Amino acid sequence: MRNKDFVVRFAGEGGGGLVTSAELLAQVTAQVGYHVKTYVTFPSQIMGGPTFAQARISTEPVLSYGDELDVLVAFDRAAYDTHQSEVRDGGVIIYNSEDFQLEEDGKSFGMRIDELAKASGNTRAANMVILGAIANLVNMPEHYLPEFVTKRFTRGRPGDEEIIKGNILALSLGAEEAKKSGFSLGELEDPQPPEGEQIMIKGNDAISLGAIAAGLDVFIGYPISPATTILVYMERNLTGPGKFVYQSSSEIESIISIVGAGYAGKKSMTSTAGPGFSLMSEGIGMAWMAEIPAVIVDVQRGGPATGLPTKVEQSDLLAAIHPAHGDVSMPVIAVGTVEECFYGAALALNWAERYQGPVILLSDHALSEQAQNIPKPDLSKVVDERRKTYQGQNGYERYADAELSAMPIPGGPGAYVANGSEHDGMGDTTHLASRHVTMTERRFGKLKLLEDDNYERENTDDPIAVMTWGGSKGSTREAYDQMMKQGQKIGWYYTMQLNPLPPKLLEELRKKELVLIPELNYLGQFSSLLRAKGVKAESITQYTGTPFKVNDLIKKISDRMQAQKKDLVQV
Repeated sequence: MRNKDFVVRFAGEGGGGLVTSAELLAQVTAQVGYHVKTYVTFPSQIMGGPTFAQARISTEPVLSYGDELDVLVAFDRAAYDTHQSEVRDGGVIIYNSEDFQLEEDGKSFGMRIDELAKASGNTRAANMVILGAIANLVNMPEHYLPEFVTKRFTRGRPGDEEIIKGNILALSLGAEEAKKSGFSLGELEDPQPPEGEQIMIKGNDAISLGAIAAGLDVFIGYPISPATTILVYMERNLTGPGKFVYQSSSEIESIISIVGAGYAGKKSMTSTAGPGFSLMSEGIGMAWMAEIPAVIVDVQRGGPATGLPTKVEQSDLLAAIHPAHGDVSMPVIAVGTVEECFYGAALALNWAERYQGPVILLSDHALSEQAQNIPKPDLSKVVDERRKTYQGQNGYERYADAELSAMPIPGGPGAYVANGSEHDGMGDTTHLASRHVTMTERRFGKLKLLEDDNYERENTDDPIAVMTWGGSKGSTREAYDQMMKQGQKIGWYYTMQLNPLPPKLLEELRKKELVLIPELNYLGQFSSLLRAKGVKAESITQYTGTPFKVNDLIKKISDRMQAQKKDLVQV
């Protein structure tokens, strides 16, 4: 039997190399031409706690993390008890027999993982032992893993040869144990390498790269899970003349600092998660009021308060659009894939420059840690868009007009006051009702500069459509594709640009009898926004801290479609 798709999960205590194992398996298979995607979830403590990491390998593009497991590697009894029910019929469980024992059940076998690692001469080679066993279960060509190990550890350092030798021995020891077990999952079909050059990258790193490609000048951030790795990436890579990176003492310092950088004419950005985003509220409101470009990346996690800091949720949408008191409507871009993380970050920076104000970029925990091979980003498609700057004479009043006007840069002509209070043409405080009306309409009117018709659409004649947002895109799209193969009729819509929505998209959605919105929150936040805009929208919600499973979505969407058809017949 030849398989096109393969899902393996590594589960146990955090800090035991589970994430490394999943990422190594993904890297090995991606390098020979497979499509891969990883998923990681762990508790919020620094070390330990129940953790799992999985990798999905396929001959076709991978959209979701995979509903069922072909292989479960359980490093302790708690991991086995928690995850064994998710192994498909015919799947295999490898358990650490140094930690616990199982009776023969026809689907599991034990391995003394640490003992085998020691036998290889490298006590840290436990993940290689496991990878060797997995490779044997799917009859992976013998040269894949040794070639990867040789390439990975050939670094020109003393001892490289010994490390390579020990790891290759660990692979063979693991493979031998799997062979003794008598289990086999058939053979993974030969890879069908994607066209063009690929890169293996995580979501947070892709956001960072996209921002740098779009001309980011200043990044200031405070560590907070799951956004910290954006700050770390910037500290290492946003370098060169005119570039500045700084780790602030708080989220409040971060937002005020990047507003200051934006006032000085720089493309600026920060990253945070829900609790930090809440602290930035007043600073974001000031940037809106003073019309200063800045990008705030909110990597969503479970909330409110500390909530679920290392789990996934899509519950910050309403806060992102209306983060400050008073009349505000922030531009919001929500990325749904690792590839979109790159292009979405670039677009967010350009939006901020174009309309001269703050922009919110929403990602989520699952995307932040997800590693995937994607087409190498095309830098020719990335524009470094810059704001209109004033080049005239002194005496210029930036806020005098009812529409967007050129922005003076400190040190140049046309100095002005960037005031958080309502202001006159120069920027000085005023309480005149007429000025507040003019300036409020100016701030909202600028959003039209961000409207375009960049969205996905399929089967647009169907009266019922599905439209997801953000990180639920992959699972929803896979569910949609399977429903199409089953002969079900339903439309598909999707966009990264949630506020403002593409006008033509909104026009189409208003004509639908029903628009179903899968989203990871309790309130059904996106559907409530669409209903306020005249769309018959209804959410399919989940708030478990984990992504949607494809089969669950298919059932929920199908059931709701059938109920809608019955309602129409009765009418």
